[in-house]
Amino acid sequence: MSAERQIIAIPAEFAGLRLDQALARMFPEYSRSRLKEWLLAGAILVEGGPERPRDAVSGGEMVTFQPLAEINVRATAESIELDIVHEDEDLLVVNKPAGLVVHPGAGNPAGTLMNGLLHHVASLAEIPRAGIIHRLDKDTSGLLLVAKTLTAHTALVRLLADREISRHYLAVCKGALTGGGTVREPISRHPVDRKRMSVQENGRPAVTHYTVKERFAAFTYVDVKLETGRTHQIRVHFAHRRHALVGDPTYGGRLALPKGASEELIQFLRLFKRQALHAARLAFQHPTSGEMIDLEIEPPKDFQLLIEILRRDARDE
Repeated sequence: MSAERQIIAIPAEFAGLRLDQALARMFPEYSRSRLKEWLLAGAILVEGGPERPRDAVSGGEMVTFQPLAEINVRATAESIELDIVHEDEDLLVVNKPAGLVVHPGAGNPAGTLMNGLLHHVASLAEIPRAGIIHRLDKDTSGLLLVAKTLTAHTALVRLLADREISRHYLAVCKGALTGGGTVREPISRHPVDRKRMSVQENGRPAVTHYTVKERFAAFTYVDVKLETGRTHQIRVHFAHRRHALVGDPTYGGRLALPKGASEELIQFLRLFKRQALHAARLAFQHPTSGEMIDLEIEPPKDFQLLIEILRRDARDE
């Protein structure tokens, strides 16, 4: 059902602001993008008529606001075991295993993280995307943030947009990196293969920072920090630099076994069929209490075994 209609005057101190900016301050429980959509759809009127998001306000105008009903979630609740590492009244953080799809879609109508979340907290059906704030690829493991209320969702989406949610990943890439660095390459949908992303001159800005944790003969163990969060960003950026992630089926190309590798490493690489990428740390300011939430989770066993075998292979050289 739609929320109740409101008629409210724009405060005088908002004079000179863009209309969408004024609305975001007047109705902080809704995201600015949602308010803009409703404004363009005619659900928000100023002095009885439509206005553009960029129009400046004078203060004192009467705003008629009728929030539109939204179909936020098209998924059924399913009893799926969740590894929850933090939960309170406003949000939760789950440790997603590799192989678990986050959102239902073509080919994955059920058995996703979203289905499990809806079973765990039924009210998530009223939150956009069941409260899921950011994405992890199917075969990427690690920490994922979920809002449990609309107010928390709006606040966390804004923190993410303002780059105030710190996300650190662990990854193993091909090749021996000499040091850390930053990749600043715009990313967009691949012009031919629409299931892939690629570096494109006219793509959306994307920034990835990385530091070297450990070097091996033909591979490097890295700590990666996202500044932006484009689809497949880490995988695309490392592949663009010719250091694709180990096991990446989409961007890694054909398996190339390093010369002199131990039989143990060769066999393991042949069986490792997912990208070696783990969302290890998540840090942000709690939207209600204001306290800093800083969570860290160890990589899964297959990732840890990859590192152990690479270390043994390096010692045997």
